[in-house]
Amino acid sequence: MWGHNAGTVGIGLLGEFSRTDPTGAALSSLVDLIAWLADAYGLDPMASTGGEQVYWILGADGGIFSYGGAAFLGSTGGMTLSKPVVAMAATPAGDGYWLVASDGGIFAYGSGRFFGSTGSIALNRPIVGMSTSPTGNGYRLVASDGGIFSFGDAPFFGSMGGHQLGAPIVGMEPTPSGRGYWLVGGDGAVFSFGDAGFFGSVGSGAAGDRDIVRLAATPSGTGYYLVDSSGQVLGFGDAPVYGSPLGTGLEVDIIGMAVRA
Repeated sequence: MWGHNAGTVGIGLLGEFSRTDPTGAALSSLVDLIAWLADAYGLDPMASTGGEQVYWILGADGGIFSYGGAAFLGSTGGMTLSKPVVAMAATPAGDGYWLVASDGGIFAYGSGRFFGSTGSIALNRPIVGMSTSPTGNGYRLVASDGGIFSFGDAPFFGSMGGHQLGAPIVGMEPTPSGRGYWLVGGDGAVFSFGDAGFFGSVGSGAAGDRDIVRLAATPSGTGYYLVDSSGQVLGFGDAPVYGSPLGTGLEVDIIGMAVRA
């Protein structure tokens, strides 16, 4: 439509494809046309426009669910682990992610690199979340009492360790600048550190029978998602909701989420 989606090109194949696939010839012509447009206008057909936010959701069995075009890069689904996977975090470029187990063991996928773990340390409370540095050369782990462990070049800006909490901490998320982060409790309470802004929370009693399991920030840092164990996704600030596993008959609890621009 005129005035919408400026700077974009729409390509369609004529036909009705609800019961049959396009022919091989039609698909070949489509590929040739896209290749010609990419060459003529200097476009990268694999690049992101930067306007679309996509995300992964992590299941309690270590399985990964991808939404909005996010790539599947691997998981611990089907693996036998010493401790269960409890959280995930994406690399800044969105071409990799980490999974962390409750003992602090790290599993790296795609461009995600290993910078250390608490897997061999006796912890007072289990690890429940992680966040990355803006360079992708470090990450932090957070325990359920709000204590934080930093690895690589991930700086420390404060914690909830030693503070009385309404519910245990269940996750953390860095700001895009790397100069702050959020912690989130199972009751939906959000705690901001450094340059992290507050954009809302579930509120006392609003979560109903579902526990909040993760906070994931938008790429702008002016919004975030909260996701509960049923898969319901709630958006705050500039966080649009594209869908969720809620109501799909999923038989595993959701335990995490990550966002990519």
